[in-house]
Amino acid sequence: MKRKIIEIDRDKCIGCGLCTNACMQGAIQLVDGKAKLVSESYCDGLGMCLPQCPVGAIQLVEKDAEAFNSDRANIKLKSENQSSVSACGCSSKQAESQSLACGCPSTLSKIIERKDKGPVAHGSQPSRLRQWPVQLHLVNPAAPYFKNANLLLSADCVMAAYGDFQEKLLKDRAIAIACPKLDNIEGYVEKLTQILVNNDIKTIVVARMEVPCCGGISTLIKQALQNSGKEIPLREVVISIDGNVK
Repeated sequence: MKRKIIEIDRDKCIGCGLCTNACMQGAIQLVDGKAKLVSESYCDGLGMCLPQCPVGAIQLVEKDAEAFNSDRANIKLKSENQSSVSACGCSSKQAESQSLACGCPSTLSKIIERKDKGPVAHGSQPSRLRQWPVQLHLVNPAAPYFKNANLLLSADCVMAAYGDFQEKLLKDRAIAIACPKLDNIEGYVEKLTQILVNNDIKTIVVARMEVPCCGGISTLIKQALQNSGKEIPLREVVISIDGNVK
């Protein structure tokens, strides 16, 4: 029969799992790190998952498809809730108890409240991280920690190379980290654009290593800033391989 049903662009999908939580019929699962429609008969065609996708990888299309079978979908969903294990290795019972899209804590948006006591003279230094998650693939553009925030976009290696990373860069900033060389960066510009458009970002700091391949992270944020149409102060910090600010 011809009816409306979702269609997922796996090339755009970033595997955040938010759509799996929005689908009440259990029609979407994460398979090999990507969202997949497991059966046409489970999809009711209402499109509740569409607004949850941060990269626009899901759309409603009208085509010949299996009829929606609510009884079959409910049986499938109940079975998964009782015994299945998600693609990231957590059971669906964990997902239900933690209200996570795929059951994995890596996707849980969380603000970390800290009392800023300043630098510690002796002993361990306090962490300046105020959110979770931090990886650009996993952050939700609508997460509350981005609201009215100063944004830090950092290349992965900066955290290892720069000794003052926490105090000089991370402190009082929301963060997203990425590797422009090793990550699958498709969708990064679009996600960064959404962060800038949907939140009143005050300032942007992009931190990168001096190696040429790391310059790609600056290109990503500059393109996103251009796409957003906003004028937000942008500062680039370049760290040398031996850990100094260039």
